[in-house]
Amino acid sequence: MTKRTVATIEFQTLALIGGCYSILAFSTVFLPQISVGLAFGITAFAIAFHSSLQHEALHGHPTRLAPLNELLVFLPVGLLVPYRRFRDLHLAHHVNEVLTDPYDDPESNFLDPQVWANLPAWCRAVMRFNNTLGGRILIGPLLSSMALVRSDMREMRNGNRAVMLGWALHVLGLIPMIWWLLVISTMPVTLYLAAAYLGYGLLKIRTYLEHRARVRPGERSVVIERGGVLGFLFLNNNFHVVHHANPGMPWYRLPREYHGRRQIYLARNGGYRFGSYREVFRKYLLRAKDPVPHPLRKQG
Repeated sequence: MTKRTVATIEFQTLALIGGCYSILAFSTVFLPQISVGLAFGITAFAIAFHSSLQHEALHGHPTRLAPLNELLVFLPVGLLVPYRRFRDLHLAHHVNEVLTDPYDDPESNFLDPQVWANLPAWCRAVMRFNNTLGGRILIGPLLSSMALVRSDMREMRNGNRAVMLGWALHVLGLIPMIWWLLVISTMPVTLYLAAAYLGYGLLKIRTYLEHRARVRPGERSVVIERGGVLGFLFLNNNFHVVHHANPGMPWYRLPREYHGRRQIYLARNGGYRFGSYREVFRKYLLRAKDPVPHPLRKQG
């Protein structure tokens, strides 16, 4: 390994990857014998954190070698989403000009107003609940997983080999996970499944208000200035306007970048900011921030 290669390895991120797997091992093997509740909570947190590390990997961290980055975070500890599907869909989401579009942005939570108008009343009620923060945490993982499977099944029927490969690799990755849960772990499998679901639900806190519908693409991405514990869980993606402006910037540089150019970023995103996640919970736990139909698309 050359000096240049060593210099391009982000050891901060590498240490977090090792720490995440170590915590998962401890919380599934040793901690259940002490406290099942604590084991459940820490496992859910670690699963969500692993997804944040996957997000770093798909953006080119902790090394310049994409296959190595993938190998470091490939193991599907969250069970639900194949890494390569997350990677491909998320990179498509990073086309800022299509952010929030119900067709072109694969991470949009908006619907075409015409589609919304034709939904049955019960489905509208479910989606309205999903548009509150509490609903997004509780049922968001289920709705997202169902939508992903439905969409990817259609893609595979149409012969999309990239989607097929993503799911095939996911199934292969599940083999050591199943072995771990059945042979090594002392945590009941059902409890781990619940922790995986909760981990996905925690991630929904991050994605809940990352983007809003605005004519100018720069005004669509949020900043939450005091991330606290959740900011660490999301690897500083509370500075989301900075991430979309600099998608290759590693997690540990985002706070300094934002605070050093705060007024520039607030001008860029039209002042779309919150002081803390506590403020977000207070405002939107039981109330929707946005309508389900995209407000900038006309019905019909």
